[in-house]
Amino acid sequence: MNDLITGNEAAAWGARLAKVDYAPIYPITPQTEIVEKISKWAADGLINARVTRMESEHSMLTAAGAAALAGARVFTATSSQGLLYAFEMLYNVSGWRAPLVMVNVSRGLASPLTLLPDHNDVLAARDSGFLQFHAETCQEALDSVLLAYRIAEDKRVMLPAIVNLDGFYLSFTRERVDVPEQKDVDDFLGPYNVKPLSKENLPSMGITTLDPAVYSYFRYQVHQAQKQAIKAIDDATKRFEKIFGRRLKAIETYMTDDADYLLVMTDSFSTIGKRAVKRMREENIKVGLVRLWALRPFPIYDLVQAVKGKKGIAVFDQDLSPGLGGIIYQEVAGALYGTEGAPKLASFIGGLGGKIPTDLDFEYMVKVLKENTPQNEPHLLISKSDMDLVKKQRKLALRGGA
Repeated sequence: MNDLITGNEAAAWGARLAKVDYAPIYPITPQTEIVEKISKWAADGLINARVTRMESEHSMLTAAGAAALAGARVFTATSSQGLLYAFEMLYNVSGWRAPLVMVNVSRGLASPLTLLPDHNDVLAARDSGFLQFHAETCQEALDSVLLAYRIAEDKRVMLPAIVNLDGFYLSFTRERVDVPEQKDVDDFLGPYNVKPLSKENLPSMGITTLDPAVYSYFRYQVHQAQKQAIKAIDDATKRFEKIFGRRLKAIETYMTDDADYLLVMTDSFSTIGKRAVKRMREENIKVGLVRLWALRPFPIYDLVQAVKGKKGIAVFDQDLSPGLGGIIYQEVAGALYGTEGAPKLASFIGGLGGKIPTDLDFEYMVKVLKENTPQNEPHLLISKSDMDLVKKQRKLALRGGA
């Protein structure tokens, strides 16, 4: 079935097609449409799922983790401050090895307050043990939820997963989406294969440890599971392509084969980046784009292969780690450190609070790479007109004062 639906509805369809058993929910802009849709489907008898509105995101994720270990396929969703409110339980649920799926609809964090997206919310969770998959389109929002269940429930992995999509720019954008047939999804996912905890089924789980060596062992097992997820991603995406005719990879390469310079991006602004790449190609500028779909596990090998032989890489971060710079830039730099002939790197901060990058921004990024400018600080992509707006609003805030 092809339909024109929002990114939020596409994510909800992923949960519906996965035949989730339980959805503990709590509303927060801009993800509320997801849980509203699931609640209505449950009320109308279109899905056989128990939907429970909790008193907070912390309780929501606690219930989700417990239900996943009790034998239920679980879905939930949150955004921004809600993800932070649930933060304590992120580490618990991953330590429990509970393979649920949670959609995060990215929104900038207060203060100052904004409803538009950047990625500091979801990237704050990158060390929690959750898998992370980042959708560029509404179709990918649906597909990523299905893939996240397949990968999370893989016996080599058994970890919870976050599927991220940009608030407003993707969550409320309508695009044509191919909604798969239920029988095909059943073939791809199968029934939930995690046995409920019981006296007869007590896997080794580090809920409470008193010895540092035991704690170290269990924490490292989460890391090992993330490494196993690299293989699970490859297997799941190949199977997905065979059934549905679409292939997602840990990283996507766009016009990279003969490129001298690369942009590295993630999420929905990658579409804008691709448009800029195509336009620069028309001017004989050899540039390509690498989009990260999986951020945990971080696809180190695939990234190293994708950038081999390139002259320079511009990393576009829609986030900011104060005192350090771009988060993804640091991850890319770490992945490439020590590799023979690694290309030079440049860091660019843009898209904070939903600020849309322009063609001029991307041209500037490539210009910096070409000029071989020393990179001691990230470049903030902010124009003269942006600064004029800041000065105007500052003047209003100060009631005409200096």
